[in-house]
Amino acid sequence: MKNDLQPDLRTAREEFLATQDDRLLPIVDAHHHFWDVERNPHPWLRQRPLIPFRYGDYSAICRNFLPEDYARNQGPHRVLRHVLMEGEWDPRDPTGEARWVQELAAKTGKPHALAAQAWLDRDVWDEQLAAYARLPLVRSVRHKPRSLPRAEHHAGYAEPGSMRCPRWRGGYARLESAGLMFELQAPWWHFGEAAELARDFPHTTIVVNHTGLPSERDDASLAAWRAALQVLAHESNVFLKISGLGVAGQRWTPALQSPIVNDAIRIFGWQRCLFASNHPVDALVASLGDIFAGFKQITADLPAPQRLALFCDNATALYHLQ
Repeated sequence: MKNDLQPDLRTAREEFLATQDDRLLPIVDAHHHFWDVERNPHPWLRQRPLIPFRYGDYSAICRNFLPEDYARNQGPHRVLRHVLMEGEWDPRDPTGEARWVQELAAKTGKPHALAAQAWLDRDVWDEQLAAYARLPLVRSVRHKPRSLPRAEHHAGYAEPGSMRCPRWRGGYARLESAGLMFELQAPWWHFGEAAELARDFPHTTIVVNHTGLPSERDDASLAAWRAALQVLAHESNVFLKISGLGVAGQRWTPALQSPIVNDAIRIFGWQRCLFASNHPVDALVASLGDIFAGFKQITADLPAPQRLALFCDNATALYHLQ
């Protein structure tokens, strides 16, 4: 595998701590995508009409986004490690994306870890687990559990494909022995079920994607989001990715996002939060460079070791990137 990771993380950390120069702050982008839409089967990117999406029209990202594109877009930021998130590859080829990513890393040196596609409640789960055991980049998996719109959610929700579904949980139970973490993408009103999952399987790490999707920013919605986050934060095997914070029709700015970022860090603690770009998806609301500049601005008053944890150290430990 190519090695373009100089300076190493230890050296980069020491340089930042010695200077506290934001230009030298080492970054692990803990959640982003690469895709080649000309070659690979991502139905949601290739087919028309486009599907409903939380940011609205996403036609602007229906094009290739590969390591050279990331490097061109990252601006002055010192991104030294990449954790790739599965990009909803055609499920008829359930391990195809992971094999392609392993090949891409062998050619380019990126990414350094992969959160792979999973189908916990389907017969292909055996095939996926066997394949991922042979692919060293795979550290975690994502299977978005079935969820409801906020207005329809209720305390007893336990539909097939949800976090309370016995078949789905049966697949989830196998993650511990496989040594895999679980990437949870679910809206915050399902965090009660997520807390149950964390308690019932305490040796499986859950990494919450996109801060629980707090897209409604009125006072009542944010209060309910904070309460849900506090419920989940009680479970010590849960970590929180601060990412995917876009609001449809609004630009991503520090002014818009600082209340969310600050509340997330306060509730979960800086030891269990990690920053990520969610690019190219969040290119719909901000440039890659602007997102990392925004995170730097929002956290400017935090002590340097805490900033290192949020931008680099927590993701490095979780995804075994030392």
